[in-house]
Amino acid sequence: MPEVVPLDLGYFVRPADEAGLPYPRVEAVTAYLVRHPGGLLLFDTGIGTGDAAADAHYRPRRRSLPAALAATGVRTGDIDTVVNCHLHFDHCGGNPLFPEVPIVVQRTELAAARAGGHTIDALIDFPGAVYEQLDGERLLAPGVRILPTPGHTAGHQSLLVETDRGGPVLLAGQAYDSASEYAAAVLAVRAAADGVEQPLPPTRPWLARVTALAPRRILFAHDHALWEPPDHG
Repeated sequence: MPEVVPLDLGYFVRPADEAGLPYPRVEAVTAYLVRHPGGLLLFDTGIGTGDAAADAHYRPRRRSLPAALAATGVRTGDIDTVVNCHLHFDHCGGNPLFPEVPIVVQRTELAAARAGGHTIDALIDFPGAVYEQLDGERLLAPGVRILPTPGHTAGHQSLLVETDRGGPVLLAGQAYDSASEYAAAVLAVRAAADGVEQPLPPTRPWLARVTALAPRRILFAHDHALWEPPDHG
């Protein structure tokens, strides 16, 4: 059965006006190595370089992706597949390390990235870039499934991994910024199903699909905390 290994790739500082707080918020940047019977998959690749304005705005501190992989006994050349939750520069920054390796993205996400103003252009069509474009859900390998989770971007996607320890794990990327934000959304869906009168927070249609798949843990790109259902033992 597949195994999920988190990779700490540094952090950045989200300005107060973006964080919706009276002060900036420091946010993690986490990728995930997925070991499965068919090989090694990498979900996200860290913070890209090449945009001085973005660096000044977000003040990132990067951890080398090759170093993070090496700590798990893996080299960049061992990776068979890259999956990006979306193509903003803090999620696809290490993609150029993987020429000729299939990069799995939603078709709408790649189109947005290629249209400009979405990310650092050099991180997209770099020499040797190979994309596998999807239009929705896809089983990538036994126990490894792509799920569309639009919202942060129109082409955002998550990865459901069936593990042999603790059941299904959802790698949610930036489908929500934090575990607590996701938990609030799940409760809003529950409240609506229970007939609680409006107003209630708006929710995303894909939450019903995720709930039906019953993940036992949900992991995020920018939050070291995780979500577990309230009945988790």
